[in-house]
Amino acid sequence: MQLTETAFAKLLRFESTKSGGKLASLDQYISRSGQKDIFYITGTNKEQLEKSPFIERLTKKNYEVIFFTDPVDEYLMQYLMEYEDKKFQNVSKEGLKLGKDSKDKDLKESFNPCVVVTSKYGWSANMERIMQSWTLSDASKQAYMRGKRVLEINPRHPIIKELRDRVVKDSEDESVKLTAWLIYQTTLMESGFMVNDPKDFASSIYNSVKTNLNISPDAAVEEEDDAEEVEAETEAKEATTNPKGDDEADAAKDDADEEPSAVKDEL
Repeated sequence: MQLTETAFAKLLRFESTKSGGKLASLDQYISRSGQKDIFYITGTNKEQLEKSPFIERLTKKNYEVIFFTDPVDEYLMQYLMEYEDKKFQNVSKEGLKLGKDSKDKDLKESFNPCVVVTSKYGWSANMERIMQSWTLSDASKQAYMRGKRVLEINPRHPIIKELRDRVVKDSEDESVKLTAWLIYQTTLMESGFMVNDPKDFASSIYNSVKTNLNISPDAAVEEEDDAEEVEAETEAKEATTNPKGDDEADAAKDDADEEPSAVKDEL
């Protein structure tokens, strides 16, 4: 690493899983964590990253993870590979290792049924979202730089175990196929990716709800009666046209009713 990069890295300030809401430097991170490598994750805000499935296993093992929440951090980490002989590792990418003796499965298996990671040298989910928001971005470059998505499954999770048993019983079960597709789409969102077709995803959710409520997939929405619709529109129009006049008429009527009573009291 060049001296200029080292000097620049010393100026970095960030929050982490162990910073207690305060900004810290890389030197503080190294002295506090005592880790061989520097783990980090990128996203839109700290609150979102704290709930990320990628840091579950790391925090359980008492490792410290840096939160990079500024878009410029994504560009920075493409060039900042190491600091003080410690390599940076993006915990949302494949190939994450804790040390020489650690196994990949220790990190891949989280409390979630599955996660979607990106290839080591491609864009992260956060970088992909940033580039998609640029109206003048090159679509061909996006396709080239977009990281390969890898679905990592936790075979010990009860959802995955039940899904596997149902596939064994009937691999053509449409409800099982729908469930698997919904799990994948949900995992994409939880891993930081954007759903390509939100409407299609919402429709699948509604179909799943119908199944759970024992409603036929072909059940149609009841049409509103024309007479009721016309009456409702007429009442709404009258209320909108003269709301103040009705109030004044009611007030005048009340005054008229009160006048005889007042005269009677004087007599």
